[in-house]
Amino acid sequence: MEIKVLHQVMEWNQDVSAKVRKTLADRKVCLINVMGSPGTGKTSLITALIKRLGEEFAIGVIEGDIAGQIDAEKIAALNIPAVQLNTDGACHIEAMSIEHILPHFDLDKLDVLFVENIGNLVCPAEFDIGENFRITILSIPEGDDKVKKYPLMFTDTNCLVLNKYDMLPYFDFDVESVKRDYRGVNPEGPLFGVSAKTGEGMDALAERIGGEIRAAIR
Repeated sequence: MEIKVLHQVMEWNQDVSAKVRKTLADRKVCLINVMGSPGTGKTSLITALIKRLGEEFAIGVIEGDIAGQIDAEKIAALNIPAVQLNTDGACHIEAMSIEHILPHFDLDKLDVLFVENIGNLVCPAEFDIGENFRITILSIPEGDDKVKKYPLMFTDTNCLVLNKYDMLPYFDFDVESVKRDYRGVNPEGPLFGVSAKTGEGMDALAERIGGEIRAAIR
Protein backbone atom coordinates (compact mmCIF):
# COMPACT_ATOMS: atom_id res chain seq x y z
CA MET A 1 0.00 0.00 0.00
CA GLU A 2 1.33 3.44 -0.94
CA ILE A 3 2.29 5.70 1.96
CA LYS A 4 1.71 9.42 1.66
CA VAL A 5 4.28 11.53 3.51
CA LEU A 6 3.12 15.00 4.54
CA HIS A 7 4.77 17.73 6.59
CA GLN A 8 3.27 19.56 9.52
CA VAL A 9 1.59 22.89 8.94
CA MET A 10 2.38 25.08 11.95
CA GLU A 11 -0.41 27.57 12.53
CA TRP A 12 -2.45 28.71 15.50
CA ASN A 13 -4.45 25.79 16.90
CA GLN A 14 -7.42 27.78 18.21
CA ASP A 15 -10.79 26.81 16.67
CA VAL A 16 -9.23 24.37 14.19
CA SER A 17 -9.74 21.41 16.51
CA ALA A 18 -13.46 22.21 16.61
CA LYS A 19 -13.56 22.22 12.80
CA VAL A 20 -11.81 18.84 12.69
CA ARG A 21 -14.19 17.44 15.27
CA LYS A 22 -17.25 18.62 13.34
CA THR A 23 -15.94 17.32 10.02
CA LEU A 24 -15.40 13.87 11.49
CA ALA A 25 -18.69 13.87 13.38
CA ASP A 26 -20.54 14.71 10.16
CA ARG A 27 -18.83 11.74 8.48
CA LYS A 28 -19.27 9.50 11.54
CA VAL A 29 -15.55 8.91 12.06
CA CYS A 30 -13.98 8.59 15.51
CA LEU A 31 -10.53 10.16 16.05
CA ILE A 32 -8.31 8.56 18.71
CA ASN A 33 -5.15 10.36 19.85
CA VAL A 34 -2.45 7.93 21.06
CA MET A 35 0.28 9.56 23.14
CA GLY A 36 3.38 8.43 25.02
CA SER A 37 7.17 8.51 25.14
CA PRO A 38 9.42 7.25 22.34
CA GLY A 39 9.66 3.47 22.62
CA THR A 40 6.62 3.09 24.86
CA GLY A 41 4.94 0.90 22.23
CA LYS A 42 2.48 3.24 20.51
CA THR A 43 2.77 1.59 17.10
CA SER A 44 2.67 -1.90 18.59
CA LEU A 45 -0.44 -1.06 20.59
CA ILE A 46 -2.20 0.41 17.55
CA THR A 47 -1.27 -2.69 15.56
CA ALA A 48 -2.65 -4.96 18.28
CA LEU A 49 -5.89 -2.95 18.39
CA ILE A 50 -6.23 -3.10 14.61
CA LYS A 51 -6.05 -6.90 14.76
CA ARG A 52 -8.85 -6.98 17.34
CA LEU A 53 -11.08 -4.23 15.99
CA GLY A 54 -10.49 -4.53 12.24
CA GLU A 55 -13.33 -6.96 11.58
CA GLU A 56 -15.91 -4.58 13.03
CA PHE A 57 -14.48 -1.18 12.11
CA ALA A 58 -12.82 0.32 9.04
CA ILE A 59 -9.57 1.82 10.35
CA GLY A 60 -7.08 4.42 9.15
CA VAL A 61 -3.90 5.66 10.84
CA ILE A 62 -1.99 8.93 10.93
CA GLU A 63 1.59 8.27 11.96
CA GLY A 64 3.34 11.24 13.54
CA ASP A 65 7.13 11.39 13.65
CA ILE A 66 9.74 14.09 13.51
CA ALA A 67 11.20 12.33 10.45
CA GLY A 68 11.04 9.04 8.55
CA GLN A 69 8.18 6.66 7.78
CA ILE A 70 9.14 3.46 9.59
CA ASP A 71 5.94 3.21 11.62
CA ALA A 72 3.69 4.05 8.68
CA GLU A 73 5.28 1.19 6.75
CA LYS A 74 4.37 -1.21 9.57
CA ILE A 75 0.74 -0.08 9.46
CA ALA A 76 0.54 -0.14 5.66
CA ALA A 77 1.82 -3.73 5.72
CA LEU A 78 -1.48 -4.62 7.42
CA ASN A 79 -3.35 -3.20 4.41
CA ILE A 80 -4.53 -0.27 6.50
CA PRO A 81 -4.61 3.21 4.92
CA ALA A 82 -1.84 5.24 6.56
CA VAL A 83 -0.51 8.75 6.16
CA GLN A 84 2.91 9.69 7.55
CA LEU A 85 3.03 13.15 9.15
CA ASN A 86 6.56 14.45 9.66
CA THR A 87 6.76 17.46 11.96
CA ASP A 88 10.35 18.39 10.99
CA GLY A 89 11.37 18.97 14.61
CA ALA A 90 8.09 19.98 16.26
CA CYS A 91 7.36 18.05 19.46
CA HIS A 92 3.62 17.60 18.88
CA ILE A 93 0.91 17.35 16.22
CA GLU A 94 -1.40 20.31 15.66
CA ALA A 95 -5.07 20.32 14.68
CA MET A 96 -4.23 22.30 11.54
CA SER A 97 -2.16 19.39 10.27
CA ILE A 98 -4.97 16.93 10.95
CA GLU A 99 -7.31 19.18 8.99
CA HIS A 100 -4.90 19.13 6.03
CA ILE A 101 -4.49 15.34 6.20
CA LEU A 102 -8.18 14.39 6.29
CA PRO A 103 -8.71 14.85 2.52
CA HIS A 104 -6.09 12.15 1.95
CA PHE A 105 -8.47 9.58 3.46
CA ASP A 106 -11.80 8.42 2.09
CA LEU A 107 -13.72 9.30 5.26
CA ASP A 108 -16.91 7.72 3.94
CA LYS A 109 -15.14 4.38 4.10
CA LEU A 110 -13.70 4.80 7.62
CA ASP A 111 -15.08 4.40 11.13
CA VAL A 112 -11.99 5.35 13.11
CA LEU A 113 -8.70 7.19 12.66
CA PHE A 114 -5.88 6.46 15.07
CA VAL A 115 -3.32 9.26 15.42
CA GLU A 116 0.08 8.26 16.76
CA ASN A 117 1.33 11.50 18.25
CA ILE A 118 4.97 12.54 18.58
CA GLY A 119 6.84 10.64 21.28
CA ASN A 120 7.05 12.69 24.46
CA LEU A 121 5.07 13.31 27.65
CA VAL A 122 4.88 17.10 27.52
CA CYS A 123 3.79 18.94 24.36
CA PRO A 124 1.14 16.57 22.93
CA ALA A 125 -0.95 16.87 26.10
CA GLU A 126 -1.37 20.60 25.52
CA PHE A 127 -2.90 20.42 22.03
CA ASP A 128 -6.46 19.39 21.18
CA ILE A 129 -6.33 17.90 17.67
CA GLY A 130 -10.08 17.30 17.40
CA GLU A 131 -9.98 13.85 18.95
CA ASN A 132 -12.90 11.99 20.48
CA PHE A 133 -10.71 9.99 22.82
CA ARG A 134 -7.16 10.15 24.19
CA ILE A 135 -5.02 7.17 25.12
CA THR A 136 -1.81 7.70 27.08
CA ILE A 137 0.67 4.82 27.14
CA LEU A 138 3.24 4.33 29.90
CA SER A 139 5.54 1.33 29.49
CA ILE A 140 6.98 -0.63 32.40
CA PRO A 141 10.66 0.06 31.48
CA GLU A 142 10.04 3.83 31.68
CA GLY A 143 9.64 3.77 35.46
CA ASP A 144 6.79 4.42 37.88
CA ASP A 145 7.45 8.13 38.52
CA LYS A 146 6.07 9.56 35.29
CA VAL A 147 2.60 10.55 36.55
CA LYS A 148 4.24 12.68 39.23
CA LYS A 149 6.69 14.24 36.77
CA TYR A 150 4.29 14.86 33.87
CA PRO A 151 0.86 15.29 35.49
CA LEU A 152 -0.87 17.10 32.59
CA MET A 153 -0.39 14.16 30.23
CA PHE A 154 -2.17 11.88 32.68
CA THR A 155 -4.78 14.43 33.76
CA ASP A 156 -5.98 15.21 30.24
CA THR A 157 -6.32 11.64 29.02
CA ASN A 158 -9.33 9.37 28.73
CA CYS A 159 -7.42 6.14 29.32
CA LEU A 160 -4.05 5.10 30.74
CA VAL A 161 -2.44 1.97 29.32
CA LEU A 162 0.49 0.36 31.13
CA ASN A 163 2.20 -1.42 28.25
CA LYS A 164 4.89 -4.12 28.28
CA TYR A 165 3.24 -5.68 31.32
CA ASP A 166 5.10 -8.89 30.58
CA MET A 167 8.29 -7.11 31.69
CA LEU A 168 7.10 -6.41 35.24
CA PRO A 169 9.29 -9.19 36.72
CA TYR A 170 12.41 -7.53 35.34
CA PHE A 171 11.89 -3.92 36.48
CA ASP A 172 11.40 -2.19 39.80
CA PHE A 173 8.00 -0.79 38.81
CA ASP A 174 5.38 -0.14 41.51
CA VAL A 175 2.01 -0.57 39.79
CA GLU A 176 0.04 0.41 42.88
CA SER A 177 2.02 3.64 43.20
CA VAL A 178 1.21 4.54 39.58
CA LYS A 179 -2.46 3.77 40.20
CA ARG A 180 -2.52 6.07 43.24
CA ASP A 181 -0.79 8.86 41.35
CA TYR A 182 -3.15 8.45 38.40
CA ARG A 183 -6.24 8.48 40.62
CA GLY A 184 -4.91 11.67 42.19
CA VAL A 185 -5.00 13.56 38.89
CA ASN A 186 -7.64 11.59 36.98
CA PRO A 187 -10.06 9.90 39.41
CA GLU A 188 -12.43 8.51 36.78
CA GLY A 189 -9.94 7.53 34.08
CA PRO A 190 -9.75 3.82 33.25
CA LEU A 191 -6.42 2.00 33.51
CA PHE A 192 -5.38 -1.14 31.66
CA GLY A 193 -2.29 -3.29 32.12
CA VAL A 194 -1.42 -4.88 28.78
CA SER A 195 1.29 -6.43 26.69
CA ALA A 196 0.92 -5.61 23.01
CA LYS A 197 3.52 -8.32 22.37
CA THR A 198 1.94 -11.25 24.24
CA GLY A 199 -1.66 -10.07 24.05
CA GLU A 200 -2.13 -9.92 27.82
CA GLY A 201 -4.97 -7.53 28.66
CA MET A 202 -5.50 -6.51 25.04
CA ASP A 203 -8.99 -7.99 24.68
CA ALA A 204 -10.32 -5.90 27.58
CA LEU A 205 -8.70 -2.76 26.20
CA ALA A 206 -10.05 -3.41 22.69
CA GLU A 207 -13.53 -3.90 24.14
CA ARG A 208 -13.34 -0.52 25.85
CA ILE A 209 -11.98 1.24 22.77
CA GLY A 210 -14.61 -0.44 20.61
CA GLY A 211 -17.30 0.97 22.88
CA GLU A 212 -15.88 4.46 22.51
CA ILE A 213 -15.85 4.12 18.72
CA ARG A 214 -19.45 2.89 18.61
CA ALA A 215 -20.58 5.80 20.80
CA ALA A 216 -18.79 8.31 18.55
CA ILE A 217 -20.15 7.06 15.22
CA ARG A 218 -23.70 6.07 16.05
